[in-house]
Amino acid sequence: MTSLRDAAMNSKAWPFEEARRVLKRYEKKDPEKGHVLFETGYGPSGLPHIGTFGEVARTTMIRRAFEIISDIPTRLLCFSDDMDGMRKVPENVPNQELLKANIQKPLTAVPDPFEQFDSFGGHNNAMLRRFLDTFGFEYEFASATDYYKAGRFDAMLLRAAEKYDEIMAIMLKSLREERQQTYSCFLPIHPETGRVLYVPMKQVDAKEGTITFDDEDGREWTLPVTGGNVKLQWKPDFGMRWAALDVDFEMYGKDHSTNTPIYDGICRVLGGRAPEHFTYELFLDANGEKISKSKGNGLSIDEWLTYAATESLSYFMYLKPKTAKRLSWDVIPKMVDEYHQQLRAYPSQDAAKQLDNPVWHIHGGDVPESRMVVPFSMLLNLASVAGAADKDGLWGFIRRYAPEASPETHPDLDQAAGFAVRYFNDFVAPERKFRLPSDQERAAMEDLVKRLKELPDQDLHQTFEDPSDALQTMVFAVGKDHGFENLRDWFQALYEVLLGASQGPRFGGFIALYGVQETVALIEKGLAGDLVA
Repeated sequence: MTSLRDAAMNSKAWPFEEARRVLKRYEKKDPEKGHVLFETGYGPSGLPHIGTFGEVARTTMIRRAFEIISDIPTRLLCFSDDMDGMRKVPENVPNQELLKANIQKPLTAVPDPFEQFDSFGGHNNAMLRRFLDTFGFEYEFASATDYYKAGRFDAMLLRAAEKYDEIMAIMLKSLREERQQTYSCFLPIHPETGRVLYVPMKQVDAKEGTITFDDEDGREWTLPVTGGNVKLQWKPDFGMRWAALDVDFEMYGKDHSTNTPIYDGICRVLGGRAPEHFTYELFLDANGEKISKSKGNGLSIDEWLTYAATESLSYFMYLKPKTAKRLSWDVIPKMVDEYHQQLRAYPSQDAAKQLDNPVWHIHGGDVPESRMVVPFSMLLNLASVAGAADKDGLWGFIRRYAPEASPETHPDLDQAAGFAVRYFNDFVAPERKFRLPSDQERAAMEDLVKRLKELPDQDLHQTFEDPSDALQTMVFAVGKDHGFENLRDWFQALYEVLLGASQGPRFGGFIALYGVQETVALIEKGLAGDLVA
């Protein structure tokens, strides 16, 4: 552990850099609460998207890194702001009229439009927990509604009443003049309608711990700030929660970054110590727009897991968190193959390199062996030319390419084969556009067919030590012999004529996987125009 800890203290991997910042908080003495608290926040105003999952995945990576460099116990609290009022109806859920009738009520008081849970907030909380459990995260789930109603925030809410003027001074500086006239950090829950009210305060009585206000009909009410009768506006709520729970670390998206001084300031006014923060760049959909829970644009977690294993999504989350990421279907195959490349590299790396490898952070140091002897991108191309209806249709080719492989010994490959067929049918097949070859391309392809037919009629592994490399060399030679100044144009021609796409696999590996005779037949179809037809 000592050598590992030394390597971790010098690692430039971003989870270790963040973990060292958290450790620095306690370089003089350990936390009085007996642990370091990592927190993630989630607003269940709509179905949870991948960005929400990303916060938990990335925070978990930092937590694991911290546990290497420190013996202080840790906790991860996933906090749901489910007492927030529903400000607008999400576009991607059923029973829109039902939701419209409950606008402004706390999310845990809004009926579930899916009719599965006690409330809309409860439904979205359950979805999030299911996703997190799928990935095996260790976390504790917390509901704002439960915390407010059980009195777990009462002491801090009473202090907020005492510090009302100081909190308001912080908030008012950030608001437009018109908004300043009606703003209050306290949001009462109407005793009759149950709606969250955005109304100015007539009086805040710190001694009695009450607020007085007029509702939207002009009736005056006085409510205690405790017991779930009142909640805080979301920005003050951030700082209050940090102070109440003594949070040590929380990350959030770039869209929150300008609010950091507000969150920190309110936390300090309430007697707390602001946590360490980490601001990540936003996730964008295929059109470059920010993904949104209410719009439902961008990939959902369920959609990603329909076409790839969980580890590929964790790998996507690890990469460059400070860089905006486009989240669309075409990133999935790349993430799967890159993840397995890192897995294969891991065993031969020294301790320092292993700590910099994304797979260490994905698996918390317990890194499995990759059994993906065929890349996912190659499986997609195989699905294309083989016309496979399911993964069993691919295994005949896989076994010939890798005789030692089977679904039992290579479960990750077996799973990927099923994903590849599904992905091909849903995304690749509808977009394929085959073309006829040019005269130069036709002559080269005819030559390639001639050379493939001249290969010995036996198992490629008996002929070549590495069939993929030998066949790739052959394809290169054909391109050079037929005057392709840029060999990329030659390979692009093969992809467009034979696969209906502008990009494709390492072609020698494809021939080795698909089979020499099968590739000959495929090229002859392309030359005859059968694929275009």
